[in-house]
Amino acid sequence: MNWQPHAADLAARVTHASSRWRAPVAAVPRHQFVPRWWQRGPDGWSLRSGPDDQERWLATSYKDSSVITRAGTLHADEAKPDDHPEGPPTSSATLPSLVVRMFQHARLGDGDELLDVGTGSGYGTALVCVRLGDLQVTSIDVDPYLVDAARERLEHIELRPSLAALDATGELPGVYDRIVATVGVRPVPASWLAALRPGGRLVTTIGGTSLIVTAEKQQDGSAVGRVEWDRAGFMRARHGADYPPGPREILAAAREQDGEDVTTGPYPVVDVEQAWDLASMLDITVPGVVYGYAEDAGLRTAWLAHPDGSWARATARGSDPPTVHQSGSRRLWDALDEIRAYWLQHGELPARGANVLITPDGRTRLARGAWRAEL
Repeated sequence: MNWQPHAADLAARVTHASSRWRAPVAAVPRHQFVPRWWQRGPDGWSLRSGPDDQERWLATSYKDSSVITRAGTLHADEAKPDDHPEGPPTSSATLPSLVVRMFQHARLGDGDELLDVGTGSGYGTALVCVRLGDLQVTSIDVDPYLVDAARERLEHIELRPSLAALDATGELPGVYDRIVATVGVRPVPASWLAALRPGGRLVTTIGGTSLIVTAEKQQDGSAVGRVEWDRAGFMRARHGADYPPGPREILAAAREQDGEDVTTGPYPVVDVEQAWDLASMLDITVPGVVYGYAEDAGLRTAWLAHPDGSWARATARGSDPPTVHQSGSRRLWDALDEIRAYWLQHGELPARGANVLITPDGRTRLARGAWRAEL
């Protein structure tokens, strides 16, 4: 298969001509890391096999987009053609431009030893192995199958980093100059700071948000940094084969039930999940919220639900003020409206660009101006 022109074209699209990441992107055969994948359609997940359609395989692999390799608990490699798993994505080959940006945030030096958290397909691991040398790279993932598959695919292109299957939030296997995570965590695990050398740099995202945190370890064992202006969306770090059940039943009930509290909201209905800054601020304020949204003949409806049983539903036509139903111990739509009011008053939300302090025990504190939050 003549994949090299496709990889070179991808490298030209996701890196600058002078970037040290251009050569790694052009050198790594991404299609070998995603031989089978899941594609979501109107009827749910459907399996796609690269060797069965090489043209589609190349088009999918060398597009700057994420490729879903595991849905629910079923990896595409292990699926049958008529399988249609349920559940959210649980592993993927992240879009190459985002992988490169996360490594760029790490400010990698040629001699740095790196811990890559979230092996996934192994594609990102391959890129950084080409960039640094495989002896300087350790990659971990909670899923033993993913680690074994990545090892085999990396060895096929003569790359042999250290790989391990373990929970990334627990004890780590070494000490590193850089830690880059392509999974979201909340808060930052204390083990990450313990495994980072003084002066070392950490790059991760806050679970449930699009906020990228970069921080450098201090002599006292803490880490100091900032929330970058850049954005990234990653799956949360898993601790086992699947994520714990979420409040999806509560979210479904919110579509039909009458609320204990019915009011008229001041702002139009919004698809919160697609409004990344708004969703990030809401998750900092009320962690664990899940979202739903639909439009039907001009009628817009949004739902919010929380694991404690609280829910909210807002409905309106176009940009009209919505009718808001809310129930439970929290008024979720009120919390959302308070964030939107802050945005209108100040012109921006405070989380992005905030200063970050991570204490040795992993507590993560954000501050910008008078605003404070602890994760």
